[in-house]
Amino acid sequence: MVDEVVARRLVAHAGGQIGAIYGKNGKSALRNRINGYNNAARYAAWLVLVDLDEDAQCAPLMRDMWVPDPAPNLCFRIAVREVEAWLMADAQSLARYLAVKQGGIPRDPEQLSRPKDAMVNLARASRHKSIVNDMVPGERSGRRVGRAYSSRMMEYIERYWRPDVAAERADSLSQAIHCLRMLVQAGAVRAKA
Repeated sequence: MVDEVVARRLVAHAGGQIGAIYGKNGKSALRNRINGYNNAARYAAWLVLVDLDEDAQCAPLMRDMWVPDPAPNLCFRIAVREVEAWLMADAQSLARYLAVKQGGIPRDPEQLSRPKDAMVNLARASRHKSIVNDMVPGERSGRRVGRAYSSRMMEYIERYWRPDVAAERADSLSQAIHCLRMLVQAGAVRAKA
């Protein structure tokens, strides 16, 4: 869900209009359908957004594994390592939103092995109890994130996150914005997250 909101925000930021959203069944389902999306990109502009996670050592290796021959209208973008790194890259806005010290936000979020965990740890330090309650999982929950983590992240993305500012500290985001702007010039964008 958070990836989808990031995709929507980026397409709008690039001046495009988003079409249907596919790929809501997880990364493995997206991987199984990537050839079909690539074929569709021969006729229309398409965005496919996926997290690198631990699937490959670097984004170019994963790109070559997933789409060795990308269609000209395919914007296949990989968030290094998770979209949360892109969200942390706008440190000033995130610090204000989470009510934490800006200095506690990693300066190079794309170097983190698990940005989502880092985001939860930032929320743990919030001065607002509601942020902590929503984003941090209970001790015995067995969950990676709190019950309203996604809602909080979606609110941040839609209302406060500044993609161009974040792109200055997240190279994979900068490349995604550039790719989307090129697609917008070519026509409508359909997003796959």
